[in-house]
Amino acid sequence: MSIEPFTALERALTLCGLAPLALIGCVGSGQPELAASLPAPTYRVAAPVPPPPPPPPEVLAPTPLVTGIDAMVREFGGKVGVAIKSIDHGWMVAKNGDDPMPQQSVSKLWVTMTLLDQVDQGRVRLSDPITVTRADLTLFHQPVASLLKNGVYETTVGDLMRRAMTMSDNTANDRLLRHVGGPAAVNAYIEKHNLGSIKFGPGERLLQSRTAGLDWKQDMAMGRAFQQARAALPPGVRRAAFNAYVADPIDGASAGAIANALTRLKRGELLSRASTAHLIATMESSRTGRARLRATVPAGWRLGHKTGTGQDLSGRTAGFNDVGILTAPDGKSYAIAVLIGDTSRPVPARQELMQAVVASVVANHR
Repeated sequence: MSIEPFTALERALTLCGLAPLALIGCVGSGQPELAASLPAPTYRVAAPVPPPPPPPPEVLAPTPLVTGIDAMVREFGGKVGVAIKSIDHGWMVAKNGDDPMPQQSVSKLWVTMTLLDQVDQGRVRLSDPITVTRADLTLFHQPVASLLKNGVYETTVGDLMRRAMTMSDNTANDRLLRHVGGPAAVNAYIEKHNLGSIKFGPGERLLQSRTAGLDWKQDMAMGRAFQQARAALPPGVRRAAFNAYVADPIDGASAGAIANALTRLKRGELLSRASTAHLIATMESSRTGRARLRATVPAGWRLGHKTGTGQDLSGRTAGFNDVGILTAPDGKSYAIAVLIGDTSRPVPARQELMQAVVASVVANHR
């Protein structure tokens, strides 16, 4: 039997690696061509995949704000850190924003956040009763001391939190500090949430006594006993203790880290929705620092903030601070931290620096 030459189909199969001889043996004379018995090929054309949408254009910090903050801090003099973060757009303007500064009562913010975190976990309620006694008294600003009757003040956790945040009451804050587990619990909260360059110190009594060069004794909480003991120290002892604290504050934090933490608080990343709203509302009702950040907040804007002020020595102050969340009428907000770690400038000049920072943010709001 003779073998017919390859058909066009067989040649195509050969090119594709298939054996045409097997097909040839199956095709007898007089049968229709194999190609005629196969279905016509069909083709599917894949629809083109559209490219992903371009990312939204990056919003940059306003240039006048950048140059303005740089000039303010450079011309002010002393150890100063300033940071401003747009909570909506994410840009930050900072000058010395990574340098740790004494927090002083700014650190009450971390005690309150630790407390509210425990509220979110169901471990604590703001309505829980709590007792303040003479043994809880600290020093300096402690208006709750006047409420003790027969050496006792019965109140709630929420009341002490309000007093600590809106009045900067040292005794209220230290009593809450012990209630949440002490400095270790607060530092654990800071570490758990990766808040960066923020340290919580040993509590008000030990912080202030070490800054003065004293060993704390509880009778220093009464009247002006602390100030009298401090005044009796040799000047060199007090100066050395003051300088050591300012150079390496045990409660040190950077302006940039605080601005980032306030941003995350406002975005709801650190506490529950209810606790976030409660804390910001409490900060907005603060009564302290009327001549600091809030002095230049325009009508229609809101500021929730926390101040901090340390001890004075020869015209210097170991921490003169204000940090907060500034919200515009359109709902956009900014985290602001102004930390004056050490300067010889008078108090009105320090306040004016803080006021100028807020005024510059407002002027450059878009």
